[in-house]
Amino acid sequence: MFTIPKTVENRIRDGIKKYKNVLKTAKDRDVNESDTVTIVNDMLSDICGYDKYGDITREYAIKGTFCDLAVKLEEKVIFLIEVKAIGIALKDNHLRQALQYASSSGIEWVILTNGDHWQAYRVLFEKPIKTEVAFDFSFIDITKVSKLIEFFFLLGKEGAKKSAIDVYHEERQLTSRFMIAHIIQTEPVLNLIRKQLRTLSNKVKITNDDILATLQLQILKREVTEGEDAAKAKKRLVAVFRVKKSSQIKKGDKEVESAKESIALIKP
Repeated sequence: MFTIPKTVENRIRDGIKKYKNVLKTAKDRDVNESDTVTIVNDMLSDICGYDKYGDITREYAIKGTFCDLAVKLEEKVIFLIEVKAIGIALKDNHLRQALQYASSSGIEWVILTNGDHWQAYRVLFEKPIKTEVAFDFSFIDITKVSKLIEFFFLLGKEGAKKSAIDVYHEERQLTSRFMIAHIIQTEPVLNLIRKQLRTLSNKVKITNDDILATLQLQILKREVTEGEDAAKAKKRLVAVFRVKKSSQIKKGDKEVESAKESIALIKP
């Protein structure tokens, strides 16, 4: 997905080693929110490579309210960061508070953290405002250092310049179980499966409906085909096929009929 420069990787690795101990001590002491904000601010500087005085703003004001930290890149705010005391578990109401700030200022990424637990949310400016989780991890508990390096690169200055968190999030969305579950139920994929089955035997006539029934009743779990995440994946897939169909019609493409089949997607 992306290559982390060796110098950046070494900086992040050294920072992880340092702040493992800092955070454990802070957690044992149950430090307050103000002290946790100070630690997070230092982490953004030492691990993520931001200029503490130029790139990070404390008590960022938005329409009369304040978010704990804001990270800027070329004077544009890219992350709003809401910080809670290290001993406080992150909750939905903390996210709602941060979203109020983001929705008021059009900032696409919100980070919620207590120093140890880090959550990154992409803000979808719909009515009502919605979010998608990009990552969610515990600094202290995670054992795979390579994953911590990856996450902090996404948050870091070098990663921000490459919009790395956007690429990472998009990859996760496209390879989610919900998206893949819907893709394998589309006409093009069903056609391919039917073609492969016909190479095994030409004595039995197998239809796409037969294959779809097997997928829906015996292979795919309801948790990946129903619910809000599944509906979101299907909606995105439908939109893509509609664009494809429209483009093919304009070009006089001979494969328009295939696009028309694809747009139907999953049958009830």
